[in-house]
Order: sequence, then C-alpha cells, then structure tokens
Amino acid sequence: MAGLKKKRRIQLIVIGAVLLAAATALVGYGFRDGIELFKSPTQIAEAMPEEGDRFRLGGLVKEGSWERGDVHRFTITDMNEDFPVQFAGIVPDLFREGQGTIVTGSIEGGIFVATEVLAKHDEAYMPKEVADALKEQGVFQPADG
Repeated sequence: MAGLKKKRRIQLIVIGAVLLAAATALVGYGFRDGIELFKSPTQIAEAMPEEGDRFRLGGLVKEGSWERGDVHRFTITDMNEDFPVQFAGIVPDLFREGQGTIVTGSIEGGIFVATEVLAKHDEAYMPKEVADALKEQGVFQPADG
C-alpha cells in the first residue's frame, strides 16, 4: 500500500514538471516577437544587430539632421555615436531636433527603418531608456524640479 502511494506521488510530480515546462515553452513562444530590446547608437556601433531584428533605438534627434517629407530622415545620437533613421509616416507633434526620442523598427541596408516614433510629452520628460543610455555616456543633465 505504501509503495502505491509513493508511486502515485512520483507520477504527480513528473506530470506537474512536464506541465510547468510546457507552460514555460508556450510563454516563451508567445513572447518571441513581442519583446523589443532597447539599444543606443553606441551599443549598435559596438555590436551591430542582424538585419531585420526588431528593436528600439533611442537617443536625441541630432541638430540639423531632420529632413522632412513623405519619408522623414533624421539621425539619433547619444553624443558618442550617431545612427541614421528613416520613417514613412506622420511624426508626433512634439518631435523635434535636440529632443529625446525612441523609434521602433529594424535595420535595413545600414539605416534604421522605423515603424513607430515616440517623442517626449513635456519639457521635463525623457524616456527612461534614453536617460539611462545618456547617463552611461555622461551627458545626461536632468531637468531641475
């Protein structure tokens, strides 16, 4: 009788472990395209991502780099490295040169092709990822207040 209970307990533990592994695999499979990593221009220069890999690029819009048109072309900088970006669409109203931004997309032919452009929403705000990247470079100066 004791041997039967022990065998049943081991079976339940094995079944639980298999179900846990299956659930973990399904969650990982579901997130495979949903996770977008953040990179700064310096991180891209150090280790260029594969073409077509989707991620977020953040920094400041370089002064004098924004070419307006049907396809917006501009450069994102973290004050150490620059990376060219193009975006076919309407940029946010608060998007401008010298301001923090994050773009989502992938690299195609050495240019970051953005599918989404996010801009700061008030004078004191800067996306956390951009602020952290600029702090690493030693150029971030937080707003007073």
